Amino acid sequence: MLKRNLLMLAAVVGLAILPLVIHHGGDAAFSGSDGEAEALIGEIRPDYKPWASPLWEPPSGEIESLLFALQAAIGAGLVGFYFGRRSAPARTADKP
Repeated sequence: MLKRNLLMLAAVVGLAILPLVIHHGGDAAFSGSDGEAEALIGEIRPDYKPWASPLWEPPSGEIESLLFALQAAIGAGLVGFYFGRRSAPARTADKP
């Protein structure tokens, strides 16, 4: 049991460190696919005009990242709540 836990911990640490090692010293910029798609569309059809625009744009990249992280946390919480509630009746039904 302890050996399995240590292997899992090593795997998690490895997954956290591996991207930093791969891009060490590089000038890779982490950007979303939206910006890359917009640049590619501009290359293919320079006269293209978007037919929709955002309702609200966050004032800075930090706030945009905060809202994205908040959205991910709420989604993870809802998924965890669902699976927790779903598995709870199965555990309590086995007890006398």
